[in-house]
Amino acid sequence: MLRFFFSFFGGIFTLLTMSAAVIALSIGAVFWIYGQELPSHESLAQYKPPTISRIYSGQGRIMDEFAKERRLFVPADEIPDMVKQAFISAEDKNFYTHKGYDARGIAAAAVEAVQSRGQNVRGASTITQQVMKNFLLSGDRKIERKIKEIILATRVEETLSKDQILELYLNEIFLGQNSYGVAAAAQTYFNKNLTELEPHEAATLASMPKAPGKFHPVRNKERVLDRRNFVLREMYENGYITEAVYQSEREKPLRSVQNGDFESYKVAMPPRDYFSDEIRRQLSRDFGEEEFFSGGMTVRATVDPEMQQVAARALRHALEKYDRSRGVWRGTGMKLEPEMLGEESKWREALSVLEVPRDVDLDGQWYPAVVLEVGKNDARVGIEGVEDDAGGHWIPAKDVQWARKQLDGGRLAGKAKVAGDLVDVGDVVLVRAITKDDDDSFVRWSLRQVPEVQGGFMAMDVNNGRVIAMQGGFSYQDSVFNRATQAKRQPGSSFKPFVYAAALDSGYSPATIVIDAPIEINTPQGLWRPRNSTNKFYGPTPMRTGIEMSRNLMTIRLAQEIGMNTVADYAERFGVYEQMGQFLANSLGADETTLYQMVAAYAMFANGGERVEPTLVDRVQDRYGKTIYRHDQRDCTDCADPGIPETRGPRIVTNRERVMDPITAYQLTSMMQGVVTRGTASSQIKLPVPVAGKTGTTNEAKDVWFVGFTSTIVAGCYIGHDRPRPLGAGTYGGTTCGPVFQEFMKEAIEKYGGGKFRVPPGGHFIKIDRYTGARLADDASGAHVVAEYFRDGEEPVFGIMYDGGFAMGSNLPLVEEVEKYGGREVTTSTGGTAVVGPKADFGTVSSGGLY
Repeated sequence: MLRFFFSFFGGIFTLLTMSAAVIALSIGAVFWIYGQELPSHESLAQYKPPTISRIYSGQGRIMDEFAKERRLFVPADEIPDMVKQAFISAEDKNFYTHKGYDARGIAAAAVEAVQSRGQNVRGASTITQQVMKNFLLSGDRKIERKIKEIILATRVEETLSKDQILELYLNEIFLGQNSYGVAAAAQTYFNKNLTELEPHEAATLASMPKAPGKFHPVRNKERVLDRRNFVLREMYENGYITEAVYQSEREKPLRSVQNGDFESYKVAMPPRDYFSDEIRRQLSRDFGEEEFFSGGMTVRATVDPEMQQVAARALRHALEKYDRSRGVWRGTGMKLEPEMLGEESKWREALSVLEVPRDVDLDGQWYPAVVLEVGKNDARVGIEGVEDDAGGHWIPAKDVQWARKQLDGGRLAGKAKVAGDLVDVGDVVLVRAITKDDDDSFVRWSLRQVPEVQGGFMAMDVNNGRVIAMQGGFSYQDSVFNRATQAKRQPGSSFKPFVYAAALDSGYSPATIVIDAPIEINTPQGLWRPRNSTNKFYGPTPMRTGIEMSRNLMTIRLAQEIGMNTVADYAERFGVYEQMGQFLANSLGADETTLYQMVAAYAMFANGGERVEPTLVDRVQDRYGKTIYRHDQRDCTDCADPGIPETRGPRIVTNRERVMDPITAYQLTSMMQGVVTRGTASSQIKLPVPVAGKTGTTNEAKDVWFVGFTSTIVAGCYIGHDRPRPLGAGTYGGTTCGPVFQEFMKEAIEKYGGGKFRVPPGGHFIKIDRYTGARLADDASGAHVVAEYFRDGEEPVFGIMYDGGFAMGSNLPLVEEVEKYGGREVTTSTGGTAVVGPKADFGTVSSGGLY
């Protein structure tokens, strides 16, 4: 019997032993098989999580941020213990004791799944396993993935410390609302830094990993509250907080940014505008989009926030003035359904989700509104962000009498007399408050609309290329297309200074006489007869007057004299064009360029002819604080010298390329001063310091320009329809863009100063008659007298006139064709010699029929 007993139980023991061995070998084989081709866990030690790139103004204030995953990386030693403890309590209370996986937790999860017949399946993953899933594996719920997870978790526990694993987890995990990592989530939900979080707030964040999409603090408030209190209880039971703290914290309400209890972190940032978006575009091109959106760059922008607001206001004033002068009401084109208008809460909610511009501040903030009632004369509106008073908000009849409503098909209704002539019930409109000038007291609400016409403005430092302001349209939220950098337009007469620069460097002078007379050229498109904007011809005229009064025929003759190949070379050298077509029409600005390029080119006139590259960025640092880009490469030789007198600044040594002789630059600047003081811009530009510039108006006024500069700042504006069409009679660069320049520069001069343009050495002044070009006595005075600057050793020859070889001015009095003299040899700006006045060959004559 005893023998049978031992034999029976011995067999059972052997069977159990053998089964255990088989199971162990099977498990081992499974883990060996799945462990063969796993990704390397060692890469986690060099992991660089995608983090936010941020843009700061020169004053260090945050302007904007860009990220595909909104993450702020925080090292483990800077994450408060309370935050770590909250997540450990919620996700893995044995984190500091297990070896990567929790066998008891896995078993409990398996039992629970069996008991619920698969209805209640939980992961039972440790924090280490979650790190493996998030970084190295997929998120699918398969046994194969779980096995790989466990294998990698045990391996990584041997490679990284617990704090390193926790650092990866707390910076990588998704916590809802496009927030990745605890630092970004703390901002998103509470607008706080991690060190400012209270225990119940840390517990709220620790609740999110369970189901970020289903734990919204407003829509799923009760669910989040229950999970938060569960985490607090776990923190208490794990000994991280006292019972008193637990009881106190669990009674606190669930407060969040989403519920309106805290201001959003976005409040500290201005609305995204053209400036920061252009930085995004340029840095994505230079460093790669992936690196910019995930590399954690710190960008120091060149923008002056105060002047950026002035630029936006100045351009908006001009665009709205033009738009209202057309007298056409278009509105927003949006409408709310009648069922939305009965209750205030409904129309406010419906209005809040509409994509209408909310970034316009022009003589007061513009608000989205909806027409609730149309009376006999007035219309009542509900305004976003403005509480209704007892009488409601009304648009009076007199506010609409400037416009005619645009009907379907582009037809126009009659001139409005009452509010109902422009708006109907349910129309979504923009409004602003009209106030008294003396005390800003409220007068009435007024209808507004985003102009159909658009434009761009840009201003930069002439010496270092720092762009201090850029406005790419009326409203970024209405249209993100940046017309300062992306719109290619015909510059018109604002291109003429480059023709004159080429001529001055070729031996001509401001006193050179050019014939202003009719021109005819046969082109493949037909006979081209360019004309002046006045439709008049003025005969022999000094070059100075030609640019001051923007004479087209003189410019064409001058371009013909020096050759369009020379003009094209100058335009390309200054960066106006990459490759300019050599057609005579292009001397009048028929080729297309951007405002960004034009303003940068004009800066080289202002700084004496040195190349300057425009930039929106002073410095870029990587995620570690290392500078990877710096714009200004000039050397400051004595910036560290404390003994520099207060009367002067430190000496900066420039190493920039010279693109133009300094005397030529000064001559051209002096001529363009005449544009402002007595030429095509004289009616609009009235500033307390010397200003030079040039207007531009293309055929049929499809584009109007003004680009000008002081000794410190260069700025430019263009206005036109996005799909070019005539702006209408009476629209010119001087009268339309000139006021934008005036409004901006008035405040820019107060801040940045300005003075006389520096006269370079190596020349002398000679007084001439600005109407005839004749030399005058040194003591001559009067409105007709102008002092021109000539190079030393170069005595201008007076009485010679140039017609470009068209021979159509020979019947004018006092004309002496240059061919009679056979040309003349002069010393050029580079010290060489040139023959002034030879005819260009036919290859440079073709106009292309563009003008």
